[in-house]
Amino acid sequence: MYAVIETGGKQYRVAQDDVIRVEKLAVAEGDSITIDRVLMVGEGADTKVGSPVVEGSKVVAAVEAHGRGDKVTIIKFRRRQKYRRKQGHRQDYTQLRITEIVA
Repeated sequence: MYAVIETGGKQYRVAQDDVIRVEKLAVAEGDSITIDRVLMVGEGADTKVGSPVVEGSKVVAAVEAHGRGDKVTIIKFRRRQKYRRKQGHRQDYTQLRITEIVA
């Protein structure tokens, strides 16, 4: 069974025991979190699609770690103008392990 969930403005297709990285959540490591924004759940002919969410369904996940992603370098450059700007960015994330999907 799999589900499509929404968190942090993004959508993820998850199954049990999957590990995903989502936008940083204010939850301590080792805690459990319940995600109620389930857009689709099921498998094969038993698929339920919500409008926008499937009522009564939820996904339970355990918080494994918090961290920061790889550095992304942003460079602005205009030739022959002596114009150069360099900026870096690292996005914070929360790593989740999906423990249960309740349809």
